[in-house]
Amino acid sequence: MPMIDIYAPAGLFTDPHALATRAAAVVKGVEQVPDIPLFRQNTAGFVHELPAGHLSDVDGSDRHVRVQVLTNAGALDREKQLTVVRQLTDLVAEAAGDPTLAERTWVLLTEAVEGGWGIAGHANTNAEIVALARAQLSA
Repeated sequence: MPMIDIYAPAGLFTDPHALATRAAAVVKGVEQVPDIPLFRQNTAGFVHELPAGHLSDVDGSDRHVRVQVLTNAGALDREKQLTVVRQLTDLVAEAAGDPTLAERTWVLLTEAVEGGWGIAGHANTNAEIVALARAQLSA
């Protein structure tokens, strides 16, 4: 149930909502979790548009994107890490209409500590998340 935060200069994407939706779908698909409400409604993308002058590399360019993916512990093995980074990078470049943006898109993968994944006011362990999913699957 990842959270995907995309940081970019304002105006880079013509449809930030579609980008957020597609980014969430990409990560959910790579994780290969069941298609149940628990995962559909708790995997979300956020597009953060930074005002002019709030982003720069050493040369002064603001043509960069940072994507941060937060998952529960152990959600992505090495193959899934490689896949999600490639797919999100390609998605960002496509959404911006700039294939060269892939060279300046950073994807950071972060895991919440065990017990540090809060849903509905409860800090869940991985076992508790699995139990929630099983309950939905059996309903």
